[in-house]
Amino acid sequence: MNLLLIEPEELEDGSRRVRVGGRRRRHAEQILRAGPGASLRVGVVGGRIGTARVMALDAETLDLEVRLERDPPPKLAFQLVLALPRPPVFRRLLSTVSSLGIERLLVVGTARTEKSFWQSRVVEPGAIRERLLLGLEQAGDTILPEVELHRYFEPLVKDVLPACLVGRRGLLAHPGAGRPCPHGVADPVTCFVGPEGGLLDHEIEKLVGAGFLPVDLGERVLRVEPVIPMLVGRLAS
Repeated sequence: MNLLLIEPEELEDGSRRVRVGGRRRRHAEQILRAGPGASLRVGVVGGRIGTARVMALDAETLDLEVRLERDPPPKLAFQLVLALPRPPVFRRLLSTVSSLGIERLLVVGTARTEKSFWQSRVVEPGAIRERLLLGLEQAGDTILPEVELHRYFEPLVKDVLPACLVGRRGLLAHPGAGRPCPHGVADPVTCFVGPEGGLLDHEIEKLVGAGFLPVDLGERVLRVEPVIPMLVGRLAS
């Protein structure tokens, strides 16, 4: 936890004092070794970043005096469209997406997406938010990425993705595309990452018809988890 996040409603009106408990209190005491008088980096979810002085610490709660001094780091002009992976992978990827500064995540079902994945707890709003917050804490950010779930591929391609490509470069990460992923793209990007089993030919055709350009990251076939940071690093550098 590089940033202790505070929910907006936890800040009392007209006051800089806040009381937190649970995981955040335990982390401050056990990992950060923070006692009365110590200073912590804090941020308000959806708001600014600053410092907090520990006023009191007991077995249940941590009392802080907060001073918010600066804006969070800007988001990348990067939208990710992701075929829903296996639940444990998706759970980890949510934190990765928020820590990287991706501004919007659209999750979709494809022909190779197991229908049972949509029944997992990891796609529930509360579980998604929990994992996104962990990524923000790691990166020192406070702004949650937008997340949308689209169970069916064709309505997404027809009704949603055209607007996602307005003023943006559309890239489809696809092994064997024969065209290397570009470096240091100055334009905003919408990038589609398919399932680990790959997209079917007709799905690729529909995405190409919608305006996505297939690209690859070399000769190796990679799992989804390393692909996303590789794409961000390559496109943003």
